[in-house]
Amino acid sequence: MRTHFQLNHTMSRITLPFLLTLVVAIITSCGDAPVTRDAQTDEHGAAHGPEVTLTAEQVKAIGLVFGSPTQQNLSTGLKANGRLVLPPQNMADVSVLMGGLVKQVMVQEGEAISQGQTLALLENLDFLQLQQDYLATKATLTLQRAEWERQQALATDKINATRTLQQAQADLDGTEARYSTMEQKLRLFGTDPAKLTPANIRSAYPVQAPIGGFIKRITVNTGQYADPNKALFSIVDNRYLHVDLTVFEQDVHKVKEGQRVTISDAHDPGVLHSATIFGVNRAFENDQQAVLVHARITDKTHDLLPGMFVQAIIAIDSTAALSLPNEAIVNNGDDHFIYVEHQPNVFAQLQVRIGTSELGFTEIIPMSPLAADARVVVKGAYYLLSELTKGTGEHDH
Repeated sequence: MRTHFQLNHTMSRITLPFLLTLVVAIITSCGDAPVTRDAQTDEHGAAHGPEVTLTAEQVKAIGLVFGSPTQQNLSTGLKANGRLVLPPQNMADVSVLMGGLVKQVMVQEGEAISQGQTLALLENLDFLQLQQDYLATKATLTLQRAEWERQQALATDKINATRTLQQAQADLDGTEARYSTMEQKLRLFGTDPAKLTPANIRSAYPVQAPIGGFIKRITVNTGQYADPNKALFSIVDNRYLHVDLTVFEQDVHKVKEGQRVTISDAHDPGVLHSATIFGVNRAFENDQQAVLVHARITDKTHDLLPGMFVQAIIAIDSTAALSLPNEAIVNNGDDHFIYVEHQPNVFAQLQVRIGTSELGFTEIIPMSPLAADARVVVKGAYYLLSELTKGTGEHDH
């Protein structure tokens, strides 16, 4: 049996009467009031529901939009709740290897940054010493390489002792090791060893972003001492958001990798986003008989943020069904209706049953014949319903 699910906007009881009053005022100004009739039979002998007759000016003033039923691939869905998360490789807390005084903070919270961008400059005497030691070692290395080459030439001619050549080799190896280590240290501090000369020794080293994304948090300010044990910046890269959905034990067998998921923000259910399942946990969560299902957001959006709670529909089965946009279908109590223009500016009410809803479309099952090319009101149907239900009390949309 199909699971029925609708994502639709619910208009408040205060807003709808106000809008209706405004529309009626506009229509009245366009001429005659709309004419309503009870159930009718057309020239072909087909029965239809009550009808509303408007003038062309009234149709234009209301802004009626027309469409025809279409075959849509709608999926029966499994409801689930979840939360938006980022994988660990797309979050970064930036700390420093060597403490120092913050000379300059170069970014602000919320700012977009790129990988390798300088976030701050830190001053440290040990960094000065490292640069000095590197340049001194580089000079020593040049001399020791020359000495090693000289001793090797002498050894070839058997002029010097083997021990002298061995000592030159040992000195060269030790200096090369120190030189290589210092090169790596300088790179860790964002300094290119190849560009370092006695003329451009710096007192401050750059703190660089390990990933691109947005600055989430800054915990230091200019002049403050930066502790190596404390994160100075937090960075998030929201391009790789995914949603962790909670699926309970009885439904776990229904989900698998590759299934489509439609999600909406719990506080704004009318805005839909697409996702695809890429992983299903193989163990229950500790506090409940449920597993986490991971789905990657596939549409480009800047509205979703890590930590948001979402509602989701996991597409289980997909079948073609006669469908209309959600806005074309109105309800009065437990009954659902659409409006068909069976004569120019004459709109007949047709009762339908509804089925699966997905991505703005809902399956309809007409209770009486509906032509494939029927002109159905897909925007403005609420006004027609209101004309037919005047005096019958409140109704919902």
